[in-house]
Order: sequence, then C-alpha cells, then structure tokens
Amino acid sequence: MSIFELDAESRSDKGKGASRRLRREGMVPAVIYGGSEEPQSIKLVHSEILKRLDHEAFYSHILTVNVDGKPSKTVLRDMQRHPAKPVIMHMDFMRIDESKPIRVNVPLHFVGGDVAPGVKAGGLISHDLTEVALEVLPNHLPEYIEVDISAMEVGDILHLTDLKLPESGNLVELGRGDGHDLPVVSIHVRRGGADADAEEGGEEAAAEGGEEAAEGES
Repeated sequence: MSIFELDAESRSDKGKGASRRLRREGMVPAVIYGGSEEPQSIKLVHSEILKRLDHEAFYSHILTVNVDGKPSKTVLRDMQRHPAKPVIMHMDFMRIDESKPIRVNVPLHFVGGDVAPGVKAGGLISHDLTEVALEVLPNHLPEYIEVDISAMEVGDILHLTDLKLPESGNLVELGRGDGHDLPVVSIHVRRGGADADAEEGGEEAAAEGGEEAAEGES
C-alpha cells in the first residue's frame, strides 16, 4: 500500500472516554470533514500512521482514506500528538474537490548552498522560512517547493516573489497585500568573519603608522 493511502473504519462511539479506549487498543481517533458530506468519525491503526509520518510528503500530499472500503480524497488538516510520548492523539482530514483550490503548508527545499559564491566567500546562510502556505488546485499540489540559492552572493536576499510556484499556485501571504513579500533566505557576513579580520588589520596598520610618525617626530 502507498504511504499516501490509509485504511480506516467508521466509528459511532464518540467522546473522550471512547477516544481513550481506542488509543489503548492501538487505534487513532480521527474525523473526515468538508465537501457536501457530513463529518465522519473514523479510526485508524496507530502503527500504520507512525510509519507514514516519517515521510515529509505525507503532510502536504493528497491522501486516499479508505473508510470501510470506500475511498475519499483528503489532505491532512490537523494532528494532535501526546506532549511526552510518541503517540498520535487525534487526526483531522479534509475532503477535497479536485476542481477547487485547497490551502496547504508546503515545505521549502533549499539547494545549491554548497556552490553559492556567498558561502564560498565565508558567508552564512540564514533561513527565514522553511514552509509556505499555498493555495493550489489538488492536481498541482507539490510535495515541496525548491529554492535554488546557488547564485547568491553575500548580502543577497530571496523573497516570496522569487519562488517558482506550481501551476495554479498562489502564496497566501502575498495575497494579504503590500508589505507581505517576506524574506525566505539570505546570505550574510559571519560575525568575526573576513570583514572583521580586515577591519582589525586596518586598525593595526593605522596604529603602527601612528607609532612610526611619533618616533619620527622625537
């Protein structure tokens, strides 16, 4: 079975007591909602969920949830974890309509850092964002957005408007108007790096020159 496909069973028992019983039985209580159908309470096998959570794409991919054998196209909308144990407490899945855009958080993958001129010059890469909220048609939903920083120099900054988006994709943040073109990644001078060494060298040279002038006058 694909990591993007889940088998689930419908459930009629609800409430905190019922959820606790399910967890003791190795199940995860969950709900599917959205679309023209009523919300549906379901349960999934906890061990199968844990296997899928190791894959980054699971969080931003279209998931097929087979409820009592009937498939539903969904995306993972929310997941609650136990604060101290590796236990999934509850999951929310939202049904999708392939003709309508959905809003999802998509991870950013940064490439080219090993060859960027700014890095070779001693600069430090600073990641301001690691994911973005994207509105996109389900069929165009990417597993991630690639950010190429191979040409960046020291002092360069890439913003949201510099990202290459999938077909039909729009960034939620940019839709909020002026002032929301946020920085994504930059390369800046390391503290105590080359510029600091050069500045220190200049100060030493100036001091030596002053000493020589003083000796000449005496």
